[in-house]
Amino acid sequence: MASKVSTPGSESSSVQDYVKTIYALSEWHDEPVTSSRLAARLSVANSSVSEMIRKLAELGLVNHTPYRPVELTADGRRLALAMVRRHRLIETFLVRDLDYRWDEVHDEAELLEHTVSDTFIDRLDARLGFPSVDPHGDPIPTAAGAITLPDALPLDSFDDGHSGRVTRISDEDPQLLRFLAAEDIGIGSPVEVLGRAPFGGPLQARVGTGTGARDFSFGKELTGAIWVESVGRHAGCSLVP
Repeated sequence: MASKVSTPGSESSSVQDYVKTIYALSEWHDEPVTSSRLAARLSVANSSVSEMIRKLAELGLVNHTPYRPVELTADGRRLALAMVRRHRLIETFLVRDLDYRWDEVHDEAELLEHTVSDTFIDRLDARLGFPSVDPHGDPIPTAAGAITLPDALPLDSFDDGHSGRVTRISDEDPQLLRFLAAEDIGIGSPVEVLGRAPFGGPLQARVGTGTGARDFSFGKELTGAIWVESVGRHAGCSLVP
């Protein structure tokens, strides 16, 4: 039987933010989580990251050897998933029930996720109908600690002629989200790779179907932020820590 997601308790909000960020940096990209990547994501000095990593190691939340990438322990991963669950359920609630735009919810969720109780989160989950993804397509961990990652890749990973549907859009840049919303590109949008301009130029893609289809030229920032699942492939990988 899967254990329940760890309950955020006596940890400081900084500890909670760090383990969540470590998880987020490795959720979609198979790249080592280094101190410099953490410092860049959290907009803090490298020295602050080093100090916090030592604290996280003392708490048993990360494994870390100096000058090597940092990795979450089983306890660290459970805490990270608990915070991810809170964040993404709150984002979903803000968009569905309070008419927030998808580019507005991140900062609100960052504040609220540290203050609400587990009872509130569980009841919010039930109120929302136990959603599997948030407004950006990021998977929401269950109360049991399972998370299902869609079988998706960044748009720039696909060959010319490949078709699929938008499954996830990175929420790191609110301006990017606003641009896509203005162009009516969102989760579930059909997309086909038409080709690439020479010498590292933009990717040409068709979004939509039939008479509503439109052609776009997407630069590297957009093609890396838009994640696509191939047509006919719906199964993800369910992971339980």
